[in-house]
Amino acid sequence: MRVTRLYDSKSPVLSMEFFPPRNEKAEAGFGTIVDELFEMDPDYMSVTFGAGGSNRDGSYQAVKTMMDKSIPTVAYLAGYGMAPEEIIEVLDRYRDMGIKTIFVIRGDQPQQEGFAPHPDSFSYASDLIAFIKKRYDFTLGCAGYPEGHQEAESLEKDIEYLKAKVDNGAEYVVAQTFYDNRFYFDYVERCRFAGVTVPIIPGIMPVYSVKMARILAKVCGSTITPELEALMTEVDPDDKQAVLSMGMDFATDQCRGLLNGGAPGLHLYTMDRSSPTVEVVRRLRSENFFRETKVPTAR
Repeated sequence: MRVTRLYDSKSPVLSMEFFPPRNEKAEAGFGTIVDELFEMDPDYMSVTFGAGGSNRDGSYQAVKTMMDKSIPTVAYLAGYGMAPEEIIEVLDRYRDMGIKTIFVIRGDQPQQEGFAPHPDSFSYASDLIAFIKKRYDFTLGCAGYPEGHQEAESLEKDIEYLKAKVDNGAEYVVAQTFYDNRFYFDYVERCRFAGVTVPIIPGIMPVYSVKMARILAKVCGSTITPELEALMTEVDPDDKQAVLSMGMDFATDQCRGLLNGGAPGLHLYTMDRSSPTVEVVRRLRSENFFRETKVPTAR
């Protein structure tokens, strides 16, 4: 499954992202969660890759689980610190599994004591993309940052880096988490002015917990809007259902605004949970943003 063919042929495209299970308990329920979300008829699902390949076996298994269920699947590659030979090993394995699209990021340094990157590892995602493009026939995706990557000197400079990724072979972009749609639409406009013509898909992270939202916003460099700040302040952070309800309402409104504004699709970060994503998609489908499908009972 090549993602770009989806964006060429239909709109909007619905995609969902998963982490590979990190322990036996998570692994036991992973297949069920995948099944529940796949019943919402996404166009594809993607599986992340541990920093520096730290959880590559988990990624392989999660990808295999989806492929065995005939789910259109995209595999991540986070290449920070990895030797070129290791990257080739990973890509060969994905190719042999039948993967056609790879989402390429540099990734972060693994939180492992004594970790040292390989001296020949790639410092930039653009270089990693060029390395892959010369050797494989994968369709490649890359990340974009509507508020600028935290390590970039400026948003303008970060868009220059994005242009380099596209020039080196990336064919679509997923814009990382943001909570104000104006960041996304402004980002798309700036990218188009800079010559980036490939699809730019908004990535949406519903609020799963107040603490998690604040941590992820800090890690991702995402601004928590005054509206969202007020909602998170008003809700009891210990009332999990109230927090999820607030998060689903906010995410649905955000998705509605993005689709009405012409976004080519939505990429939903599931955090390996089914019910919030099921409910957001259910609401959007009821408003005819997506085609009708069987609606499951969410877990």
